[in-house]
Amino acid sequence: MPVESPDNSILQKDIERIADNLRQFPEIRNKAILITGATGLLGSLIVKSLICLNRCYSYNVSIFALVRSEEKAKTIFGALLDHANLHIVVGDVLHIPDIQEPIDYIFHGASATSSKYFVEYPVETIETAINGTRNVLELARAKNVSGMVYMSSLEVYGALHSDEPVPEDHGGYIDPLSIRSSYSESKRMAENLCCAFSAQYGVPVKIARLTQTFGAGVSYDDNRVFAQFARSVIEKTNIVLHTDGSTVRNYCYTSDAVRALFYILLRGENRTAYNVANKDTGISIREMAALVASLGSDTEVEFHLEANEKHGYNPTVKICLDTSRLHDLGWSAAVGLEEMFHNLIHSMKIDAELAK
Repeated sequence: MPVESPDNSILQKDIERIADNLRQFPEIRNKAILITGATGLLGSLIVKSLICLNRCYSYNVSIFALVRSEEKAKTIFGALLDHANLHIVVGDVLHIPDIQEPIDYIFHGASATSSKYFVEYPVETIETAINGTRNVLELARAKNVSGMVYMSSLEVYGALHSDEPVPEDHGGYIDPLSIRSSYSESKRMAENLCCAFSAQYGVPVKIARLTQTFGAGVSYDDNRVFAQFARSVIEKTNIVLHTDGSTVRNYCYTSDAVRALFYILLRGENRTAYNVANKDTGISIREMAALVASLGSDTEVEFHLEANEKHGYNPTVKICLDTSRLHDLGWSAAVGLEEMFHNLIHSMKIDAELAK
């Protein structure tokens, strides 16, 4: 049986690390898990890690991967599509195809992810978050699942400027008249919808509030800031900031985030939110640019200030998530910020070479 990422040693190491960690959850042995957004960064890593768990430790997990594009699934999963326990379900959360088989657990990760998309297609952003999540919750209810995780975002806290780590019970502030709020407001509503289904129908759903997450597996043409910085090092060009870089947040490595999702699914409490971040990675965008520039001898930082809403830039915030609740479940982050960028850059270099 093929390994999960034969051409990318960094990503394969992450997958094997996750699979080894998942051995502590025997309750998923012989179970069926549905992943929405399965070709996304975290969704695809969940799928590959479960395949590795089956290959290395005979867990016999049935994996149902909901994907919008069969072609993209072929690109991302390659020979893994022949894995007997992997079932590709082509559709989207607004029109979920009929799944006849039992489903025991659900990771709901399908979502709009691009800031530019949020401001150009705010109606579709809201529709996917709310109507799509309702459809997944209805499926969870019909299948009488044992657990579900809704993958939310630190953006539910809005434009905070906090010197203290932000716990899950912090309300935050979001401007409902900002078009960019289509994402953050709909994430909030989707969280409340999860709680409503749990309270009214008994759906055992938990909420993961993810900070920005990156690592091996990020595509070379990803336009998020961490990928832009990494490309600058690879291509030996300067890092260009279009804001003053004063936003501060903490981050999380992809394999740490996936492990956290399983802790929340299998150890978390229903109708409860859990912040997912590495508490030791708090840094401003400006400082992060300098850190990444230091990893490339030909890279410096430039400022071309032009921030405005049409670009989809986040408002300036200072927010580091308090992860005490997640740590109480037994989880801890394993990868620090500098290693995150080393792995990201190395992984993107590999993918760029493969694309030639």
